Amino acid sequence: MADNKITYSAPGRCGIVGNPSDMYGGSVISCSTRERATVSVEKNDVLEIVVEGSVRTVRSPEDTVQDGGMFDAVLAALEYFDLRNEHIKITSTSNIPVCAGLSGSTAVMTALTAALLEWMEKTKNASYESSNLWKRARNNPYMLAETVRHIELYFLKIVCGYQDAYMCAFGSLNFLDFSDKENYLSLKREPLGTIEDLSGYVSGLPVFLAHTGVQRVSGVVHKPVRDRWIEGDDSVVKGMLRLAHIARMSKSAIFAGDWELLGEAMTENHEIIRSLGSSSEVNEKIIKTALDSGAIAAKLAGAGKGGTIIILHPEHEKITDALKESGVKNIFYPGPFDGVRRENSDG
Repeated sequence: MADNKITYSAPGRCGIVGNPSDMYGGSVISCSTRERATVSVEKNDVLEIVVEGSVRTVRSPEDTVQDGGMFDAVLAALEYFDLRNEHIKITSTSNIPVCAGLSGSTAVMTALTAALLEWMEKTKNASYESSNLWKRARNNPYMLAETVRHIELYFLKIVCGYQDAYMCAFGSLNFLDFSDKENYLSLKREPLGTIEDLSGYVSGLPVFLAHTGVQRVSGVVHKPVRDRWIEGDDSVVKGMLRLAHIARMSKSAIFAGDWELLGEAMTENHEIIRSLGSSSEVNEKIIKTALDSGAIAAKLAGAGKGGTIIILHPEHEKITDALKESGVKNIFYPGPFDGVRRENSDG
């Protein structure tokens, strides 16, 4: 049984309102995407990493050094779990657009972490057996999310918040609160986030995603704003407090189906993000096209500087042609899909 392939998948996510206050002890409302990342782990003669068909075979310690490429996420997780000498094959695929503001990299890390934890448990890995922390993450989405975020921040060196890891772990349509999590403490000292599944109270959420095709690394976008917050920049500090408040107030709008009110919240959310320098010319072009075509609201779904726009419109099919003419590469439809889950594997 220990030799069988272990496969997990995790969804992407889109921030509806409140982002990026999840990096600053704030709150967000977020929804999963249909698109998913899938990672499998299986016994092998050597340590081999396959990402979207590209292969890295680890033959020396130098092969485990991150180089800014596509293998870095896997290498970061292997370092954290001390598995760089393990004879396994890790295969990663995803239909979440790369560097698109939809948490594609975190979805990979979440599926990978879940698969590695099960592998370690089944093979009676000594490090796993001695780690109460990892055992707690094995079947607990809260601890899994915290572990994923810890690896991304401290081993992958990406400046990030908590929304991505929690959404990839839990899936669905959620209100998330990250009070007292703005200081980035160690795993043992960090309070857990609070997650409230809203999907059972919402019959339909008329939002869709317009992917610009522009790739960017979220940490590069977040870091300058985070640095300003650390320095006490009043506009950033007050902006993040306001974004968290907007998210808290938007639950009632979603429950009531008051899309005009939700649209006001989304619009203000984007105005704050724009004022902090996280938008871009391509973002603003797509947003203007959406609004000119009748959308109630449009804003960044992730970090910004490209990526993906989330659009609020009850009849989305009426404006997709205009969006594609303005440069939108793909249209996606989020919903309350499963969080991380084990998939049937061959072998």
